[in-house]
Amino acid sequence: MSRSDDRAPAAHGAPEVRAEIRIRRTDGSRSVFSVDAGEYTTILDALEEIRTVHDRSLLYRHSCHHGSCGTCGVIANGERVLACTTRITSDEPLDLDPLAPFPVIGDLAVDATPLYADFPTDASYLRDSDARPNATDPVAPEEVGRFTRFENCIECGICVSVCPVVRPFKGPAALAAYGREIEKRPDREAELLAEIDAPDGVAGCDRALNCSAACPLGVYPAKHIAVLKRKIDARRADYSP
Repeated sequence: MSRSDDRAPAAHGAPEVRAEIRIRRTDGSRSVFSVDAGEYTTILDALEEIRTVHDRSLLYRHSCHHGSCGTCGVIANGERVLACTTRITSDEPLDLDPLAPFPVIGDLAVDATPLYADFPTDASYLRDSDARPNATDPVAPEEVGRFTRFENCIECGICVSVCPVVRPFKGPAALAAYGREIEKRPDREAELLAEIDAPDGVAGCDRALNCSAACPLGVYPAKHIAVLKRKIDARRADYSP
């Protein structure tokens, strides 16, 4: 098993393997399926074959198929991954579990609502837009021509899933969102830093760095949290007698 974005393509014509997929079901049992996996077969490909051919009742989440929407996060042999970008590379049994600690809707499908509970309110997001004066989207400066994507975070929840902090804690995804919002809206810095200068904010991070290691898009939430901590420390120093 490997992520498709960090693994060199196998030689053309590589033989298929017969993969055993063992899926945690809603009742806690495991259903076992066998699928043929070629050099580019991902976990999501296998799930779609299973649902189409073997078990129409199988529940899982997906949308984009190329690592942009973040909806297909699962635990595969103990590793938090995106199903759509993680290839099946051996015939070793593959255990699939829903992405803890999110509430399970059914089988591998989870309710990601808690992920957004502690995100900053009124967060702004840049989106691709042309710079035509009559464009209905926000207009970029003429010398820029188009807006580019500012954020790489796809809100998949993998960083939250691997975070070992169990006490009340906003979590790496939310704190990274605070960091990005401050970068985009410096005028909100004092307001937003006050919200996360609390035991469940930046102070709650144990610096395990699991979040940065697991992030499939290299957002490095721990880096954002470290920057926020320095900003909070500086803010406190400014207000100290």
